This record gives sequence, structure tokens and C-alpha cells, in this order.
Amino acid sequence: MVTIRCRDAVFPSIQAIFFDKDGTLADSANFLRELAQRRSRLIDAQIPGVQEPMLMAFGVEGDRLDPSGLMALGTRYENEIAAAAYVAETGRGWIESLTLVQASFREADQTLPRKADHTPPFAGMVPLLQRLQQSGVTLGVLSADSPALVDDFLKRYDLEEYMAIALGSTEQLRKPQAEFYHSACEHLGVDPAATLVVGDSQSDILMAKYGGAAGCIGVTWGGASPFQLASATVCIDQMDQIDVLAT
Repeated sequence: MVTIRCRDAVFPSIQAIFFDKDGTLADSANFLRELAQRRSRLIDAQIPGVQEPMLMAFGVEGDRLDPSGLMALGTRYENEIAAAAYVAETGRGWIESLTLVQASFREADQTLPRKADHTPPFAGMVPLLQRLQQSGVTLGVLSADSPALVDDFLKRYDLEEYMAIALGSTEQLRKPQAEFYHSACEHLGVDPAATLVVGDSQSDILMAKYGGAAGCIGVTWGGASPFQLASATVCIDQMDQIDVLAT
């Protein structure tokens, strides 16, 4: 167990720290914005007029991706459901709408490069993971991204050695469910009350709360604002603000 300090917050007896991926470990905003734009264009080509409202639903405005928006936080399934709702508003049946959206999402995937190649770890992240691992704390990833994309990211940047567990979200088990968090804790054999969440969104904060974690460290280096993370236990803007006080 270790004692972690972040600014004025001190967390004693911590066994494990779970990191969010997109926006926390990975610099993914540009890729996600482009993916949202391609998805909406492909759907608009079949259902004219839905592109702009769909982009707003995804959380894309011009060249900015809202770190608290659907594209940044939602699972693929949740994004499909939201997009299909816009299509259904044009008078199409639900199954037809969902089928059209899913086909457009698949086509968008095929026209973009491998996600991991364009979502590198933030500068300074690897030294932080090394420092935490050397202190004896167990590390893991809990992401809204799919299990396959989480694994691909870790392999692409040789981060597997730092992570004792890496979970992506599915339709059945996802952020911010307590069950999602508890499954990771059970796998590691750690008490949820002796764990921390590091993330850039309300979803991470709620997961920590529902899961009974010792706290949530909100981070702003991925674009989130301190206001958006006001309910986190503590909010930081630099990685060196996560200190190991004692082991």
C-alpha cells in the first residue's frame, strides 16, 4: 500500500490506481473529432440535414471536441443509439435507422487509420506510470472504449507491462456502473476503498463514487475544464502533481 498526495488531497493506504484511457492516458481528441465528422457525413449523405445536429450530439463544435460530450465519453453502442435517434426523427423505423447508422459507423472505421497509431500517450505519461509502479501500487485501465481498442492502444505503445488489468466497456458492463469497477477490483483482489480513479470526465467521477473508491483525481491535460471536474476529489493539470509520499 502507498500514500498518494495530489495537491491538498492525501489518500493513505492505496492498493491500486485505475486510469481512464482517452483524454487521460491517450491524446485522442483530434482522432475522435475526425471520426465523429466522418460518421455524421456518411449518415448525412443518406439522410440530408442531420449532420450538424448529430455533430452537436457527438460533442463536436468546429475544431473542438467537448471532453464531456458523447463522442469523448460514450461507448460505441451509446453513440449508435444517439445517432439512430436523429435518423428515426426523419420518419424512418427504428430498426432501419439503427441498421443505417451501424453501417455508416463501419464504413467510417474503414476510411480512418488505426486508432492507436493516432492516439499516443500524453507526454510525461510513461514516466508517471513507471514511478507509480515502482512505488508498489497496482495500475489498471478502465475505459469507455471497446476492449479490443484498449488492448491495441496498450500494445502499440508498450504499456502492457504497467497495467495489471485493462477493461473496455461493453453493452452490458461499462462506465460508470459500480459493477464495472468492482469487476476490476475483484480481478486484482483489492478493496475498492483502497483504490483511486484518474480520469477527465464526470463518468470517471461517478464510477469512483458508485464503486466506493477512495477518490477520483480529475485531470485537465486532455481538454477538460476544472469546472467540468468540480465534483472530483481533487483536480490537477500536471502529472507531477501525483506524488507518492510513503510505501
